[in-house]
Amino acid sequence: MCGITGWISFDRELRSEQETVDAMTETMSCRGPDDRGTWVRGPAALGHRRLAIIDLPGGRQPMTAERADGSEVVIVYSGETYNFGELRSELVGKGHRFTTDSDTEVVLRGYLQWGEAVAERLNGMFAFAVWDEQRRRLVMIRDRMGIKPFYYYPTADGVLFGSEPKAILANPLAERRVGLDGLRELFAFVKTPGHAVWDGMHEVEPGTVVTVDADGVRRHVYWSLRTRAHQDDRETSIGHVRTLLDDIVRRQLVSDVPRCTLLSGGLDSSAMTALAARQLAEAGETVRSFAVDFVGQTENFIADDLRATPDTPFVHDVARLAGTEHQDIVLDSAALADLDVRAKVLRARDLPMGLGDMDASLYLLFKAIREHSTVALSGESADEVFGGYKQFFDEEARNADTFPWLVRFTQHFGDDGNILKANVTGALDLGTYIQDGYDRAVKDVERLDGESDFEFRMRKICYLHLTRFVRILLDRKDRASMAVGLEVRVPFCDHRLVEYVYNAPWSLKSFDGREKSLLREATADVLPRSVYDRVKSPYPSTQDPQYAVALQQHAKDLLARPSHQVFDLVDRDWLKRAAEHEAPQITQASRRGLERTLDLALWLEMYSPTITLS
Repeated sequence: MCGITGWISFDRELRSEQETVDAMTETMSCRGPDDRGTWVRGPAALGHRRLAIIDLPGGRQPMTAERADGSEVVIVYSGETYNFGELRSELVGKGHRFTTDSDTEVVLRGYLQWGEAVAERLNGMFAFAVWDEQRRRLVMIRDRMGIKPFYYYPTADGVLFGSEPKAILANPLAERRVGLDGLRELFAFVKTPGHAVWDGMHEVEPGTVVTVDADGVRRHVYWSLRTRAHQDDRETSIGHVRTLLDDIVRRQLVSDVPRCTLLSGGLDSSAMTALAARQLAEAGETVRSFAVDFVGQTENFIADDLRATPDTPFVHDVARLAGTEHQDIVLDSAALADLDVRAKVLRARDLPMGLGDMDASLYLLFKAIREHSTVALSGESADEVFGGYKQFFDEEARNADTFPWLVRFTQHFGDDGNILKANVTGALDLGTYIQDGYDRAVKDVERLDGESDFEFRMRKICYLHLTRFVRILLDRKDRASMAVGLEVRVPFCDHRLVEYVYNAPWSLKSFDGREKSLLREATADVLPRSVYDRVKSPYPSTQDPQYAVALQQHAKDLLARPSHQVFDLVDRDWLKRAAEHEAPQITQASRRGLERTLDLALWLEMYSPTITLS
């Protein structure tokens, strides 16, 4: 796992720009604390920061290979290719000779053999760029589900690219400008494919190859979520899901550094942890597991519409049954509200589009884990794959012609759009933006011949979660983990599992009337009964009123700076009311609005963007 960046400028010699290339590369130091490297020649400059996971001494980058004519092919690679062993054997059979044991060299030599079609052969999470000196072209490739982030910024004579926007923004050619659509992305809670918020910047979309040469930029989609008939009955489907999961977990446990699992006590992370524990036990190893908790929360837990039970008792049930070496990371409100932590989270994400204390706790959890492990397996994305959220079962959400997670969003989290000034709200016109995005998204969903109206509607809901919603969460997890140099792997994003379960009819995904029926039955033999019976509970949030008190104090400090640029966007009167409200009775909407305002203010200070509302 690493951080990559680069600059292609067909009209200049970039060796004179080494200082800028170094600056771009150093922004990725958090993603790669173990090593650094740059390669600069002619119109191409590539930078790399390494987090060593596989082949610790041999995987240095940028990595080069020479063609027969003496020209070089250079790669900077971030991610893991889980089938690199099989691919390596195939390439050896075709005459390739390897000098390292790294998966990076497998991908590089795979490019030499198959060109950009190498992407179709990879099983993993990856974002990589290949400079082909002979063909004078840059090839950028991202994994199918968008697990690893990847951004690019076309220039007058080439392109800038990086794992994160901060790498691109370190180049003077990149303008720090955010327009209306960028602000809409910040507040809509909908991920528009390819949108990067910053004007002129784009994402390499999941499952896509972007090629840049002197003639411009071209895109090619090598994978997308396609509709296919599902022929297997219930028992066969359950068995195939289990077979896939066993293979996926086995592949993703491969590491030359200490690994662990993230354990929440929910079905997803519990199943993944239990499978990992069983497999490692065969080799005489014990899984380390980690969970987040808050001071006093388990003892004083108050059930609400989203969370009926605290996580910790279920976490401990799994740890006992699976025999993991477990540790709870217990956080207090002072740490969650700390302005330094807020700044680190914001710097990790480059944008003020987070989830308040849930982002802060995730960052602090990963920071604590990093003291023990370098790789962590996560249960992320199982809800999107198997149908785990409440909106999958909510009739109003099912039938609404909008993104289903937005139907109850305001009810559960509050409408943070209320914090904005009236002129900003009017200019954003979020309702139209969201509706246009929804209409574009559902046009891509293919209907199976003979599929009922209900099954097709559920297919659309699954599609929206797998192509829009999950990308918000994957980006959040990647940024929070890589900010501390922790690699998080997501077994449920294996494209084979995603394709198979996506095409299972909803009646099969919920055959017992509950969420994630296929996953529950496929892993029932390794789960404690308490977890098997547990209802879905989202990532935890602190219930300590002192957290809200701290937010209010920070808001009062901000109000004492009336000339702050944040008040060009945020309604000062709203903030004043929220800051003075009696804290124990503060609403979820007010708390979220306070978090959002503080993030916006800090982002404006740290990044100095030019905001345009026209």
